[in-house]
Amino acid sequence: MLIVHVDVHVVPEQLEAFLAATRANAAASLTEPGVLRFDVVADLADPAHVVLVEVYRDEAASAAHKETTHYATWRDAVASMMAAPRSSVKFAAVVPREPDRWATPA
Repeated sequence: MLIVHVDVHVVPEQLEAFLAATRANAAASLTEPGVLRFDVVADLADPAHVVLVEVYRDEAASAAHKETTHYATWRDAVASMMAAPRSSVKFAAVVPREPDRWATPA
């Protein structure tokens, strides 16, 4: 299992457009067989600081996600909305360890 936190600082005036595009990407991502979870959270102190929490069955599922049309559409749509380049950190699950406990209910 692979958990990725994607850290994004959005241009404040572009926040609503960014969130709309990100919601569409998240919904489409959840239809991928290797995506267990795709959460989007905003910093309470700075709503333009957004973190995507992506949970994949494995590295291959993460790579497959980056080959999807919806990912490419999102990537291109939000590129100019970011105040700085996005960054990511990869994590391993400690608790829970079972992939199905991470899965978003259908």
